[in-house]
Amino acid sequence: MARYFNGREVELLAPVGTFEIFNEVIKANCDAVYFGGPSLNMRMMRKGYNFTLEEITEAVKIAHSLGKKAYVTVNNLLNEGEIEEAKDYLRFLEQAAPDAIIVQDFAVLALIKQLNLSIPVHSSVMMNVHNVEMVRALQEMGVTRVVTSREMDLHTTRYLQAVTGMELEYFIHGDMCSVHGANCYFSSLVFGMSSNRGKCLKPCRWDYRIKKDGNVYPSEYPLAVKDMFMYEHIPELIHGGITSFKIEGRMRDKEFVIMLVNAYGDAIDRYINDPAGFERSKDTELLYQNRKRDFSTAYAFGRPGLSNINKRYEGTGKFYSTGKVFSTPTEERELGVKRLDEIRDKWSGGSMDEGGRHSDKLSATLLTASGRTEKQSLAEVSVHVNNVTQAKAALEAGADHIYLSGDVFEPDRPFTKAEIMELAAVKGQAKLYVCLPRMMTELHFDIYDALLSGERLPIDGVMVTNLGAVRKFASKGYPLVGDFNLNVYNRLSAGFYSELGVERLTASMELPLLDFTALLANSPVPLEAIVHGSPALMYMEHDLYENADVFQPIGEEDNQFVDNSVLVLMTDKGENPVYRDAYGRNHLTLAKELCLLPLVKELKEAGLSVFRIEGATYRPEQLGTIVATYKAALAEPETAVELFAALKPVYAGYTLGALQFDGGPAGGVAGVGAGAGADKVDTEAAAGLVTSGLV
Repeated sequence: MARYFNGREVELLAPVGTFEIFNEVIKANCDAVYFGGPSLNMRMMRKGYNFTLEEITEAVKIAHSLGKKAYVTVNNLLNEGEIEEAKDYLRFLEQAAPDAIIVQDFAVLALIKQLNLSIPVHSSVMMNVHNVEMVRALQEMGVTRVVTSREMDLHTTRYLQAVTGMELEYFIHGDMCSVHGANCYFSSLVFGMSSNRGKCLKPCRWDYRIKKDGNVYPSEYPLAVKDMFMYEHIPELIHGGITSFKIEGRMRDKEFVIMLVNAYGDAIDRYINDPAGFERSKDTELLYQNRKRDFSTAYAFGRPGLSNINKRYEGTGKFYSTGKVFSTPTEERELGVKRLDEIRDKWSGGSMDEGGRHSDKLSATLLTASGRTEKQSLAEVSVHVNNVTQAKAALEAGADHIYLSGDVFEPDRPFTKAEIMELAAVKGQAKLYVCLPRMMTELHFDIYDALLSGERLPIDGVMVTNLGAVRKFASKGYPLVGDFNLNVYNRLSAGFYSELGVERLTASMELPLLDFTALLANSPVPLEAIVHGSPALMYMEHDLYENADVFQPIGEEDNQFVDNSVLVLMTDKGENPVYRDAYGRNHLTLAKELCLLPLVKELKEAGLSVFRIEGATYRPEQLGTIVATYKAALAEPETAVELFAALKPVYAGYTLGALQFDGGPAGGVAGVGAGAGADKVDTEAAAGLVTSGLV
């Protein structure tokens, strides 16, 4: 079965969670289905869902016998312990012959090439593909279809398709996120449950209060977005260059999926048969009465603003079917002596395996890393800054690398060429870098191409934030450094970017202890990591500041740790500052400060090359003190604990971030309870997801 409109294929793509559901949905009015196998996909949380290997093989045969297509999700980030498993799985999929696999981690592309396999690949929405350069780069790697960024409007899809000819897949119905794909780290740092590995506990659906300028605003669920609903906009989708119309919902029940498939399939058929007489709202009432949340067209027609936020019960932090909560507001863990001792014990070989036996695997890994580090230069300090004054303070304190932000927070403005020249004149032996925005439109590429193609700037490199930027700017003659949102989680993805010309990479901020250690030991390129500051946990197009413009305040209350001009999301467990950048995007940061200062000695021995401080939110004098402290600790690692005792937090205290959790090859819900940093609350929250299913 295949649909065509004026010679162009139009595919309705349905989700299926189990083989039983597949057997019914594949007979319904869809052209293709997608599902996950027994591992390495982002819907492993619900027990009994996903296919066995035998079911995958059988499902592909059945789909093909009906003239339909079957796609398999292999869309997790991989840790080091999963690479061998991925090899075996990919070899199996080559034989099972699905029409494509859907991939997030570039390690999978590297493995397909290494194993000389010929599996067709579609890029997952978690690759966050959002510009022409990214599409062209993926085409050159053999990717045949792109699932577009959720924030992409249909004007942009039409342009991308016209310029590149790439097949585009677009979400048309179902659960959406308020944060850019693969740019949400909140669940990882609070629960040790990675959203990029399919384990998100949805802090976006917590009950928050908004504060700004000393006022409290009536926005209970300011991050809880509505479900995508494009049923009435089939013409815009078809003429927007979309090939595959994707319904979200691999955790949904059979009856619900079949209802959606038949309604959308009928609408597509009716439009193809009679475009001028197409009735847009034939089944709107049916879909509305059976909704899981209220509906929105999200970013399909531009920024939706507050109209995209769900205020009703079923759109917040509870399961629609059971009333159980995903998770409740939870305080970021305080950096504690007990956890520091546990980390040092594991790094020194004092850890125990699951059977209670002494394990020296981690210490052996560290010895490997330590031996390699001896051949490297001394560890250095990098600082990400928001303005010239911060940059000068960091330089005076001895910073080795200065990153000039590409997403400058208000009220500061983007760095000018004159400011770059000014800093270059005073940087001494330090290195200066221009950073690119994390999301780059075609206009951003034009702007930075003009900046980097003219007279050579007195800078030492460019920090790249997406695959398209690597492709575009690798030939400009400036060394490239990869930012943390490239989500480098394993040696293969590090090697992937290295082959494209990136000389140093920032480790994923989500890496728990064992995964971080394994990456340090095995990375083919020098690594840096964010060790201090308030990095953005959520990076979003949605503008939370609109709440303070639209609503009348309902109370007065000052912010606890940041200036009142900064909007904060507040629960009874803490306040998360939200900064708006010069492009109107929002960056929700930690309530506490990330601080790995007590572990400087261990991190240096483990092979970390560059210790990065996120300095954009500090006053210059605060930043100078922090930089000088880390420089002193790196010069004399034995003093790190003493230096930490003397350093006072600027915000709500210190946290170790993802290093609160062990992680490692086991993964899954059990991995949370097994970690020394995990507590009972987290395990119960995860168990709730398993028994109830994601909705």
